[in-house]
Amino acid sequence: MSSFKIARRNIWRNKRRTIITAASIFFAVFFAVIMRSMQTGTYAEMIKNVVSSYTGHIQIHKKGYWNDKIINNTFPENTKLEKTVAEIPGVEKVIPRLESFALASFKEQTKGSIVIGIDPEKENNMTKLADKVVSGNYLSNTNKGVLVAEKLASFLKLKVGDTLVLMGQGYHAATAAGKYPVKGIIHLNAPDLNNKMVYINLSEAQDLYSAPNMLSSLSILIKNSDDLEAVKTAVTDKINPEKFEVMTWEEILPELKQAIESDNISGQFMLGILYMIVGFGVFGTIVMMTTERKKEFGVIIALGMKKIKLATIIFYETLLLGLVGIFTGLAASLPIIFYFSKNPVPITGNAGKAYESFGFDPILAFSTHLHFMISQIIIVFCIVLIAYIYPFIKILKINPVKSMRN
Repeated sequence: MSSFKIARRNIWRNKRRTIITAASIFFAVFFAVIMRSMQTGTYAEMIKNVVSSYTGHIQIHKKGYWNDKIINNTFPENTKLEKTVAEIPGVEKVIPRLESFALASFKEQTKGSIVIGIDPEKENNMTKLADKVVSGNYLSNTNKGVLVAEKLASFLKLKVGDTLVLMGQGYHAATAAGKYPVKGIIHLNAPDLNNKMVYINLSEAQDLYSAPNMLSSLSILIKNSDDLEAVKTAVTDKINPEKFEVMTWEEILPELKQAIESDNISGQFMLGILYMIVGFGVFGTIVMMTTERKKEFGVIIALGMKKIKLATIIFYETLLLGLVGIFTGLAASLPIIFYFSKNPVPITGNAGKAYESFGFDPILAFSTHLHFMISQIIIVFCIVLIAYIYPFIKILKINPVKSMRN
């Protein structure tokens, strides 16, 4: 306790030196936490865009469907299965869909499209599809009509009220053909989807493809993306693995996962450079502090203080300076992180268009998760402790007579 009290008093004997040392640690924590918050928040926003706009976090298919996505690889609607999955802890929503291919035609124009049969109310709860309607109205459970993606409608020269013809192959090679009024035009962020998507009532899709009460998938939205693997395991335990397959968004979209991982590696590399700069800054201030106090150390040892006790005092000084810098840096970064987590930074110009071309909202989001904050604090704290090695060695090797002469 005496060593700690001496250390506490010592750090304020030279306020300039204390401020410089604490400031170097402050900026280390400040920039590291903000940078990592922006990275993890942006990744989370990318994942949220994908899972909430189309795939869901997890999908259940008939076994073999993912390798051969044909209408014959569908499974009967099962209310009991949906209810069982919905009751799994961590599951927020379960969305039934029937998805297949069809030629979409209007007058002389024809284009291949993806037709998705949906329950309008359930679908909107997950994908907020109604908010994407740019012309006309959203589907209801009673009307016979379709929602057409904006670029597809532009290619076919469709407008609200026109009649879209869908032609394809139905269940067990039955002919799939039907005429549907266009109820609304929707804008989807992903250009690939915006060029070919047609949404139709689930019951109408089942009639079109002669697949009554059949589904191609159950899409599952979970409450916390960190629980992805745990929820997948729980879902797998509740179904028959001989009949169904369970896939996460990472398996459905491996390209997105790889893109995030590669960007994360580059982000960690940039953090490594930041830590290197910070490390040299902290080490430089510690070296300066040790050199300035060389004569002081010599006098104290000459008066009878043991070197190990002096080293302990300096350790407490370094520890206190580190804690001051770390907690002030964290305190300064938190308001910025929380503000931008509620008000993401918009990305404009070519960079914003590049984000939109991949189907992501052109924003920089910030994360408020504690795990990355704690990890950055631990890393900076370790840097401070490593920097302490220098004064520790110097104190153990110090010659009191030479130090006082110098």
